[in-house]
Amino acid sequence: MPRPIAIVGPTASGKSALSLALAHRLGAEIVNIDSMQLYRGMDIGTAKLSESEREGIPHYQLDVLEVTDTASVARYQREASADIEEIRRRGVVPIIVGGSMMYIQSLMDRWMFPPTDPAVRGRWEKRLNEVGVERLHAELAEKDPQAAAIIEDRDPRRTVRALEVIELTGQPYAASQPIRRETPYWDTLLIGLGTEAEWLNPRIEERTHLMFEKGLIAEVEGLCERGLRRHSTAGQAIGYAQVLDMMEGILSPSEALERTITGTRRYVRRQRAWFRRDPRIHWIDASGDTLSEACALIEGEKR
Repeated sequence: MPRPIAIVGPTASGKSALSLALAHRLGAEIVNIDSMQLYRGMDIGTAKLSESEREGIPHYQLDVLEVTDTASVARYQREASADIEEIRRRGVVPIIVGGSMMYIQSLMDRWMFPPTDPAVRGRWEKRLNEVGVERLHAELAEKDPQAAAIIEDRDPRRTVRALEVIELTGQPYAASQPIRRETPYWDTLLIGLGTEAEWLNPRIEERTHLMFEKGLIAEVEGLCERGLRRHSTAGQAIGYAQVLDMMEGILSPSEALERTITGTRRYVRRQRAWFRRDPRIHWIDASGDTLSEACALIEGEKR
């Protein structure tokens, strides 16, 4: 069956544009691997391609959750894997596109998920309510600095989950994660878009300004009517969290925009560090002719 291609890399590096160009060239179909693009209605702030912008290319794992749902790596792995298998059975190349680090690794390394216990989780959720997410994240850093380094300090769900796993297993959180496979699952060809800060930072600023100009605030207001809340998984998304803080009077509009830019830059640094640790990724220059470079890689791998 056809070998999947995964296009990974930092936010705003041009992954969507390359995936569309490759899909047209190869007759491929696209599977999203951006965790926030799973949410219905979270369009502007996630730079989700509209129906017309998808140029007739079938896309999977977009708009599959409501903002009141909790995104789950385990659920994503199960459902995205089914999509990829179905695409391959039809003799079509799946192109897996996005920058959500754990979601990508869950597919490429076939993660087996660690145990859970409602009572243990409940205790940590109670602690979360008592001290807040940033203090709880600091407690995680004391127990497991490596886990704290890969989990956002304002991500309550993953912070609670890491502490739950540490308590249940008696080991660092990373010990519950699988060892990286020598070859990615399905023998997937991993293509990374490499960037330099001097090239990427202006793109992040321009894209963020455009999001606010296109109506990100109005989008968040509409999502609040559908149940979006600051403490929810969807409410932690960069851009959405800052607008929600603005709506609560914590930030001014200009501060919300600036915090979105700085939050995106911080997330990009984490993405770079995560992906650079994976020797299976073939890197191409995001500022160059990415389609030609990607096609050359694909042809080289075929030979």
